[in-house]
Amino acid sequence: MLKAIAFHVILAARWRRDAYAFLAGAAGALALAPFNLVPAIAVTFTIAVWLIDGSHENSETQGAISIRLRFIRRAFRAGWWTGFGYFAAGLWWLGKAFLVEAEQFAWAMPLGVLGLPAGLAIFTAIGFAISALLWSSGAARIFALSFGIGVSEILRANLFTGFPWNEFGMALGGNIYTGQLASLVGLHGLTFITIALAAAPATAIAGGLEVKGRRLAALKSPTALAMAALALVTAWGVLRLSQAPVRFNEQVRLRIMQPNIPQDERFRPEQKEKLLAHYFELSGRKNPEAGMDLTGATHLIWPESAFPFILTRDPQALARVGAFIPEGVTLVTGAARREDRAVARRVIPQYFNSIQAIVHGGSIVATYDKIHLVPFGEYLPLASWLERLRLRQFITVPGGFVPGASRQPLVVPGLPPMAPLVCYEAIFPGKVIPPHREGARPAFLLNVTNDAWFGVTPGPYQHFAQARLRAIEEGMPLVRAANSGISAVVDAYGRDIGRLALGAAGVLDARLPLPVAPGFFAKNPLAGPAALACLALLLALQGALIRRRQSNAREF
Repeated sequence: MLKAIAFHVILAARWRRDAYAFLAGAAGALALAPFNLVPAIAVTFTIAVWLIDGSHENSETQGAISIRLRFIRRAFRAGWWTGFGYFAAGLWWLGKAFLVEAEQFAWAMPLGVLGLPAGLAIFTAIGFAISALLWSSGAARIFALSFGIGVSEILRANLFTGFPWNEFGMALGGNIYTGQLASLVGLHGLTFITIALAAAPATAIAGGLEVKGRRLAALKSPTALAMAALALVTAWGVLRLSQAPVRFNEQVRLRIMQPNIPQDERFRPEQKEKLLAHYFELSGRKNPEAGMDLTGATHLIWPESAFPFILTRDPQALARVGAFIPEGVTLVTGAARREDRAVARRVIPQYFNSIQAIVHGGSIVATYDKIHLVPFGEYLPLASWLERLRLRQFITVPGGFVPGASRQPLVVPGLPPMAPLVCYEAIFPGKVIPPHREGARPAFLLNVTNDAWFGVTPGPYQHFAQARLRAIEEGMPLVRAANSGISAVVDAYGRDIGRLALGAAGVLDARLPLPVAPGFFAKNPLAGPAALACLALLLALQGALIRRRQSNAREF
């Protein structure tokens, strides 16, 4: 059966070949949250190997260089269709955001649902092309694919402000057991490993195949080794968790409020009174499970952009919030913030997407301004050009949001220093911890977000899975407040201490877990991925050299 499938994929031409690539990529999205079907990623990269195998062509009328270029070009195309399928199936939920203000944005939905996946697929195509440069007929081609895709995913995470959403390593990173490996190699390292394991079944074609004048080696041992390696990684994760008791900061009691306000109501100024009343009622509600109300908490957490107005520019609302907060309780909330800047005798307002800490009476005692803004969501790239096409960012503030000056720990009374993360700042591996002095490392991650833009779709589940992986990478607990979910407290190993379901309103009362000693990745975020990249490259080069020697021997 496997041999027959491989034969059809390798020999497929034109639209059939593109269709196989698209469907293989789409299947890989099932390995992501909320489905978490890890074996689905093997479908994607097993077929990817066969697609690159089938990119080779023999021709008596073309020179070796021309044949090689055509091989790389065909591999690039197969990679684009594979990436397009993966990202279209994994990011379709972005379309929900275009319907929040449908009269303004519905026309642009294809740009998000199809245009973004088409652009991201270019990185996958580059990965296939890099792989083709190192390709061979034996097991080494698995490592060629691992190196090519691993490098292209690192590029995707960093170029053009970076967008590592649904990196292929999340197939392992989304599982609590296999995800423990991120404490050593991080998400990028998991990607190199994921590709190598997922592509291994391509070598297990019984009897081998000879296509287009080339015999593909039939090697069952790589598949067996991959399964053994996956079992070993899983067993190590189980063992690591079994030997890690949860310890808490006994001085801190958190209350997270999840209001579940529909996005089309959330930013309407006329909803101010209704929204504040809802916040106050939920935040003060007695929690029968925890046996406490707000007075039993030390800190109350509200989600990103909690107000449809600038809180610091509304003294009456700020006074009401300050009066609501009991003495001894500190509110940590997302809030838009405005500063007026004088430029050439003009006053220009600047808006920041911020986290602010407020104490009883309404005093703001700490502020963090978001550094990594969302293109098209919070600001419009190339605004002077794109505004002519009637484009604007989703969140309406004059000129868009402005990034903060620098990433700094947020110090709030009664809490140890924290690493603040607004919205998708939590998806960047190795970039969530602010610079700190030796011994002054933050004690936990705070992520406030608003995923109500995307409703009850896979999007919020994927966002939570990526934020949770940062906790594993850094050895730090995660405190997360989301407007519509998923709000949670997660320990330094990624285990749930408490969670509120997506699409529900309520409060979560929990103690703050303690961090653990920084693991290898937290100390050396570049070392693990770099070592795995070098290993994959060396193994791929070895296979390519063996192939060349065999080819020269046959010609001789």
